[in-house]
Amino acid sequence: MTGRRSAGLRAYCAAEFALEGLSEALAAEVAPFGVRVLIVEPGAFRTEFGGRRMHRSRTIEAYAPATGPTRAAADGMDGTQPGDPRKAARAVLDDPEPPLRLALGNDVVDAIRAHHELLARDLTAWEKLSRVTDLDEGPPA
Repeated sequence: MTGRRSAGLRAYCAAEFALEGLSEALAAEVAPFGVRVLIVEPGAFRTEFGGRRMHRSRTIEAYAPATGPTRAAADGMDGTQPGDPRKAARAVLDDPEPPLRLALGNDVVDAIRAHHELLARDLTAWEKLSRVTDLDEGPPA
């Protein structure tokens, strides 16, 4: 579970989006000074995320069909995550020229790629409408 657009993780997803946007803007602002920004996008790593230390809000039965699978995945993931935290730390620390975004783990690479494909499909499907919303050329009114 990456947190990317997962039902039941809206606060986590909102914080993730905010931090991503802030980091992109910060990267543009500090680049002229030789400062680099790294956004690490980890998948599920063998940590205590999802374990007994995780805070769980109360279940709202009306939301159970939408959020139940995410809750069940979080409840059962501790100790079964595929990512190795030591390898993730080495990946972050060992590259002197990292990209702006560094996805770590097969699960998150697959999730990000699927999200990009969805965005590309929507952009293509709605491109014609999107492109007709500019002001018409001509004399100012």
